[in-house]
Amino acid sequence: MQLKDKVAIVTGSASGIGKAIATLYAKEGARVVIADLNKEAAEVTAKALRDAGGQAMSVAMDVTDETAVNAGVAEAVKAWGTVDVLVSNAGIQIVHPLEEFPFAQWKKLLAIHLDGAFLTTKACLPHMYQQGSGSVIYMGSVHSKEASKLKAPYVTAKHGLIGLAKVVAKEGAAHGVRANVICPGFVRTPLVDKQIPEQAAELHISEADVIKNVMLKDTVDGQFTTVDDIARVALFFAAFPTNALTGQSLVASHGWFMQ
Repeated sequence: MQLKDKVAIVTGSASGIGKAIATLYAKEGARVVIADLNKEAAEVTAKALRDAGGQAMSVAMDVTDETAVNAGVAEAVKAWGTVDVLVSNAGIQIVHPLEEFPFAQWKKLLAIHLDGAFLTTKACLPHMYQQGSGSVIYMGSVHSKEASKLKAPYVTAKHGLIGLAKVVAKEGAAHGVRANVICPGFVRTPLVDKQIPEQAAELHISEADVIKNVMLKDTVDGQFTTVDDIARVALFFAAFPTNALTGQSLVASHGWFMQ
């Protein structure tokens, strides 16, 4: 088992990519903290992992609220003693043309993606520093490297996570803490499903055209990236034994974006 007895906090993990990461981590021996805005859904996921023989607990966490973040991390540390891995995964998507983007929605999206990453990192780093090891993983996107129409705050936030990871990598190195960014292509989750009709309406094309000619147009095989693809990358970063890859980002997009 690659993560035996490691304590991993995964935000936004009651469903979607976060749930897939938490599930794989549990299979690899980690003690997984399902941190989610929806506490009931988080406990359903945690119970499913426990029923499958894993170690899991749930905490309520609004990643934009410093008090809630600190309380959730403290609850995990009280139960399991420390934090070895943080996966900052919580996120939303909102689409509008830039000139029509409501400022309140711009701020909401940036708060969840960037403030959430900052606050959870800030809460976890002291525990990682104390023990001299840790892995911080941010959920970026191909939009950490590229831009798409209608997604100004999302593209801005995902680019920002790469900068944050580089700072954490430099500051954390003396304490044995690594930082990385996973950059998925389009993954067929509720977040992406929500975008399909929205983009169809904004672009005046069919939903099938959004999928084929917008989302998957530049992939090598016309396929969505899967939650399992991303969970495997998250395991790779969490279990990597040295600083060789710290500060790096990895794109998993079926060839949509190639570095």
